[in-house]
Amino acid sequence: MKTPSSLEELIAALRCLPGGGPKSAQRVAYHLLQRDPGGAARLAAALTGTLARVRRCEKCNNYTEEPVCSLCSSPRRDPAQLCVVEAPGDLLMMEQAQCYQGLYFVLMGVLSPLDGIGPKEVHLDRLIERAADGVVREVVLATNFTVEGEATAHYIGEALRARGLKVTRIARGLPVGGELEHVDSGTLAQAVLERREA
Repeated sequence: MKTPSSLEELIAALRCLPGGGPKSAQRVAYHLLQRDPGGAARLAAALTGTLARVRRCEKCNNYTEEPVCSLCSSPRRDPAQLCVVEAPGDLLMMEQAQCYQGLYFVLMGVLSPLDGIGPKEVHLDRLIERAADGVVREVVLATNFTVEGEATAHYIGEALRARGLKVTRIARGLPVGGELEHVDSGTLAQAVLERREA
């Protein structure tokens, strides 16, 4: 029996989701059609609406429905600090931690020459323009501690220091509540190197 072409198209579209292999995409498609057609309709409407209304903030590059997002337009934020993160999820984690009151710039990726992702693809020109606006005094690099994240932080740091800006990097180390015997050696070594006076 041949699968209807519209169903094949749905299955192919669902494969774009993280972890969406052919079997899981097929399972989701059949679930939506069999068990939750109302949910499928809501999902379709939500995707259509989101694609029509959501854009990038003119200042921080995060997702918003307005030209400038609520964080960038908030008078409670410190405009002298600019935190650079890789993705919107990283910004959300920083906000949930309630440890930072400055503004943000979301790269939407990291430098990865092997994948064809260079400075243009992660909007470094916009970041440098934003950081060199005369208001920003410190740029906090909060990219992930992966090879690509470290390379991106180094590249950005060099570019911004050349413009006379103070550039800092979030620290690495032991998690709160972590036990030494359960931490990998790289994390422990970094925690020792970045130790501070007690």
